[in-house]
Amino acid sequence: MSTTPRTYVITGSSSGIGAATSHLLIERGSRVIGVDLHDADVIADLSTSSGRANAIAGVLESTNGIIDAIIPCAGIIHGIIPTVSVNFFGVTDFVNGLLPTLKNSSAPRVATMSSVASLLPNSPQLVDAMLDADERKALDIAQGLVNEGPKSAGLIYSSTKRAISRWVRRESIKPEWAGAGIPLNAVGPGIVETPMMSKVLASDKLRAATDAMIPMPLNHYLKPNEVAYLLAWLTSKENSHITGQTIYIDGGSDAVMRGSNIWT
Repeated sequence: MSTTPRTYVITGSSSGIGAATSHLLIERGSRVIGVDLHDADVIADLSTSSGRANAIAGVLESTNGIIDAIIPCAGIIHGIIPTVSVNFFGVTDFVNGLLPTLKNSSAPRVATMSSVASLLPNSPQLVDAMLDADERKALDIAQGLVNEGPKSAGLIYSSTKRAISRWVRRESIKPEWAGAGIPLNAVGPGIVETPMMSKVLASDKLRAATDAMIPMPLNHYLKPNEVAYLLAWLTSKENSHITGQTIYIDGGSDAVMRGSNIWT
């Protein structure tokens, strides 16, 4: 008996985890609409509100109003101002813009990218501004962190990932999500061998500093396809009840960093 292929929308589809997830889902017979700055079905810049609006319009046109799952993978790891817009608003605005169409699916799903960095030091003020959906204020705070120097700017990335994990947890149980039967989750990878990490991992000094900050006792670094397997399952029909979670796929980093008892 033939079944209708599921339609997935993936941002950051031209490289890294987004590309690996796209390839995996296509191999499994799904239809994938990729969104990226280049080499994608929909070319769009998620760092601006107009770019996000164009991305939404392009996806709706490309899918003919049929979307079964959204996997936002686009992201920036650097301590720069656009990281706020891409990593947080490039997820939340994009997903919310497609939510009415997603609800038409018989098995709608969303899984996005957090990080083990969500457990690292961050800027509470920046996190709060993002969760308040105040992009202008968030960008101003990020600019202040950049002005303070590299150490403060380094808080920007972890702040975006903390905000995403909190947004997922907060939104997942609301009527528009849980009430519509939509599991909403995030994955929190440890260090993944992607093009964005290539310079860091190529430097012995930076590599050692990364290992000290994010220890991964089980099998060390990840390959993009290993994260793709988890994203594919979370957005499959099989996932009926996991929601609001950041699932750390981190080789044990979370257990090392937070210890054995996180319930006290």
